[in-house]
Parts: sequence; structure tokens; C-alpha cells
Amino acid sequence: MQTIDNSTSGSKKIRNPRTSEFFKRLSPALMEDWNAMEFPHSYGPNVVLFAEKESSRGIFVVLEGEVRLSINSNDGKRLSLRIARKGDILGLSSALTGNNYEMTAETLYPAKIGHVGRAEFLNFLARHPQVYPNVTEELSRQMMMACDQLRTVGLSQSAPEKLARLLLEWSETDQSNETGGRVRFSLTHEEIGEFIGASRETVTRTLSNFKHRQLVSFRGSMLEIPSRTALASYANS
Repeated sequence: MQTIDNSTSGSKKIRNPRTSEFFKRLSPALMEDWNAMEFPHSYGPNVVLFAEKESSRGIFVVLEGEVRLSINSNDGKRLSLRIARKGDILGLSSALTGNNYEMTAETLYPAKIGHVGRAEFLNFLARHPQVYPNVTEELSRQMMMACDQLRTVGLSQSAPEKLARLLLEWSETDQSNETGGRVRFSLTHEEIGEFIGASRETVTRTLSNFKHRQLVSFRGSMLEIPSRTALASYANS
């Protein structure tokens, strides 16, 4: 597992406004100010952007790729919380409070990540207090996602229910079939188990059962869900 180089080498590049709600609500002038302080970097897979209990170095914005967020026990056990995707802001609460990072962020695949130092971010908010509602809504969204994950892991009754909910959360709508979905499926069964608190063997057995029931199918690196409704009904049964 690699860790990042904290240097900020490389030129800054002004980009168009992002698609996430936080950035969509920034005016062109605010976006220009933001882009002027954000340093984009390209990373390979399995690079740790920041680790829990580390001092905050600012926020990270997913520009391309996917990032796994997790918490770890002292004996090395990992519970994966969610996968951050394009537009997601990481380390926001720590940057605001100055507390250590609450979780670990690690790239899953090659990714482009924007970094804004904590002092620069706080100065940005001081210059533009109208951005605070965006920050509040983003923190609320992240809290809701954390609650959803706790609900899946802590309140779901069985591993099949947990896995079905996870796949539905991850799935993107299949444009050729409005009722179906698809999931990029390159994590190991052990890594998937870390999202739902299940063993590798349990994930393997459950996926085999889903395939037998024609709830999922595999095509290369993609897991396809023929009917999201059917998988959701199975999860709720």
C-alpha cells in the first residue's frame, strides 16, 4: 500500500464547474477562485490519500476515479464505509474543525484528485461566507450516507440482504434497460466483505446464490443486475 507524496508540484489548471451539487452552486467567479488554490494530482491504485488519526492537511476532491473510505481497528480489521466518486469532497469535517482525519481514504483505481490545503480552504470560506450553506449541505449529505451504511451493516438481518443493498447502492442505471443496472466489479470478495462485515466465503456463496437465482450476471469486469426491482425485493424479503 503506497502513501502519497505531499508535494504540490505541477501546474494548476482551470476547469469547468463540476457536476456535484457543492460545485454546481458556486458562481463562475467562485469557481475560478477555487481552481486557483486546488492542486490536481494523478495517482495509481491503492494509494493512501490520508489515514485516520493523521492531522488534517486539508480536503481532497475526487476529479476522476474512485476512492475507498474505511475505518480500521487496532488489530488490523477494516470496515469499508463507502466508495467516493467524481465530485465527492473528502476530509471536509476535519478541515473545518482541525481534528484528525476520522477515516482512511485510498484510491481503488488510477485516479485524479484535487487537493486544497486546510489554511487555503479556511481562507476561501472567510473570503466567501456565502459558501457556508454549501458546506453545511455537504456535511449533511455525508452524515446521511454514513447512517445508510450503519443501517446496512448493523440493522440488515442477513449477509444476502446486506450484499443486495450494497450492489444496488453501487449500481449505475443500465441505459439499454431502464429497470436494470451494472456495477464495476474489480474488488476481491474479501474486499467486498469489508463493506458489509462478512467473510470472503460468505460473499462468494451469496454471489453464487444471486447468480443461480438470476438476480445478477457477470460480463467481464461488470456485474449486471437484470432487474433492480427483483434484487431489491430479495433484499427486503
